[in-house]
Amino acid sequence: MNYQEALQHKKESLKNADESVLKMFHLVIAPANTDESKKFIDDFLENPEKFDDESCKKYSSDGLFEVVSFNKEENN
Repeated sequence: MNYQEALQHKKESLKNADESVLKMFHLVIAPANTDESKKFIDDFLENPEKFDDESCKKYSSDGLFEVVSFNKEENN
């Protein structure tokens, strides 16, 4: 999907998500390309506060995106 479609999908997912799920998982827009998505997620995990929804655009070579979720790391 294109960026605008992914953004809408993320908004709907956040609206429908249970609060406990939001505390346990990151929900981000990432490039659809697997290699680009891995690079984006690796960089995101280093410092999530530096990323916003549009950050994914600079990682995508084809303008295709997906909404992904993954566990938040525990900070002990």
